[in-house]
Amino acid sequence: MQCPAHKPAEQPLKAVVVGAGHRSLVMADYARKHPEALQIVGVADPNPLRREQVARIYDLPAQRCYQTAEALAQEPKFADFAINGTMDHQHVPTSLPLLAAGYHLLLEKPFATHEKELWKLVEAARRYDRRVAICHVLRYAPFYATIRHKVIEGEIGDILNVQATEHVSYHHHAVGYVRGKWNREDTCRSTMLMAKSCHDLDLLTWMKSGVAPIQVASFGSNYQFRPERAPAGAGTRCLVDCPIEADCLYSARKHYIDHPERWRFYVWDSLEHIENPTIEQKIASLKMNNPFGRCVWKCDNTVVDHQSVVVNFADGATATLNMVGGTAKPERSLHLLGTLGEIQGNMGESRFTIRRMDPRPGREYAEEEIDCKQGGDMTGAFGGHGGGDQRLVADFVNRLRGAPTSLSATSLEDSIYGHLLGFYADRSRVEGRMLDLPVMPEPTKP
Repeated sequence: MQCPAHKPAEQPLKAVVVGAGHRSLVMADYARKHPEALQIVGVADPNPLRREQVARIYDLPAQRCYQTAEALAQEPKFADFAINGTMDHQHVPTSLPLLAAGYHLLLEKPFATHEKELWKLVEAARRYDRRVAICHVLRYAPFYATIRHKVIEGEIGDILNVQATEHVSYHHHAVGYVRGKWNREDTCRSTMLMAKSCHDLDLLTWMKSGVAPIQVASFGSNYQFRPERAPAGAGTRCLVDCPIEADCLYSARKHYIDHPERWRFYVWDSLEHIENPTIEQKIASLKMNNPFGRCVWKCDNTVVDHQSVVVNFADGATATLNMVGGTAKPERSLHLLGTLGEIQGNMGESRFTIRRMDPRPGREYAEEEIDCKQGGDMTGAFGGHGGGDQRLVADFVNRLRGAPTSLSATSLEDSIYGHLLGFYADRSRVEGRMLDLPVMPEPTKP
């Protein structure tokens, strides 16, 4: 279950960073930890401060720093692949020229924001014969990877039902989907389901790998964060005109000043030109035009704050995903029910229980608890998302080298059904009806 070791006596692969935001830099950091396997040799980002940051970290010459992916792609190819961590609606427009220029892609999810865009990228990858991996890092978390192994080994028989939940904490929901850059579909182009739970939709299809989802229904709304639900007396900006700020659970002071490291890479991007902004500068920013200083009930958010998805698979199995924002505790859980038993666990605890039927006298079932943090090949997982981030990069490097990859390795083709589920679930929610999913066309030879 551990990612295979890199082939010895090989030159490191070379990668360029496209969109030098938080996610790209997390992936690129693999090069600092494993310079024998990967080197960062270029960057493309319209923000000069972020280009300079990447150039400084990886000692890049000025001629390898570009404003756009298109400008980078026009140069003779000088790297093996691109790490594309642009915003959701920029994924396909920035990826198409890179694919045409010869680059393989490690692409952040969701890789498209609507179905037409999805097929455009899939067709380009097939036409140019490029390898594209989508950053479904939860496949690499020890919790999910170990469960997938148990399913393949037949521990619970055939899966009848998958129950997944994602509880988005109150501070995460507020920073990303109420005050932040994913709060409106018309600007970020992604729904909250696709922006936040694309991982989870992928896991549903991964656990039923090889069986197509054929129908989906979904319900959800923006229930909580609306002006009419604001507490009596609430102002418009927490630190400017709100007399109840001191008692508010969503105070910008409590979320971003009292917890200075929490979400700093989102909240303080307007202060990037200041190396180490002071508390006074941060407070002044929240009082002025920083969007994270707004009252959560009086923002311009339009995305849902909770959504339920129901899926029917081709073999008759079913699945549910319940995403709820604004919860006290962030949590992902999974419950698989099969013909011979069940698997139930919590990602945050990194442990799960296998229950098997036991019809012997005086018994009903037997239980075995699996602790993914103790022993086994998954011990020592590193990086974010339950240990998944850097394992994903290692696997992609191995894949490009022709070395063995792990069970968690994903391709663009593997990611299609999870994305289609999200697109059609959101259509179902808006249209108020169950929808049939399209049959995936067979790939054509390039």
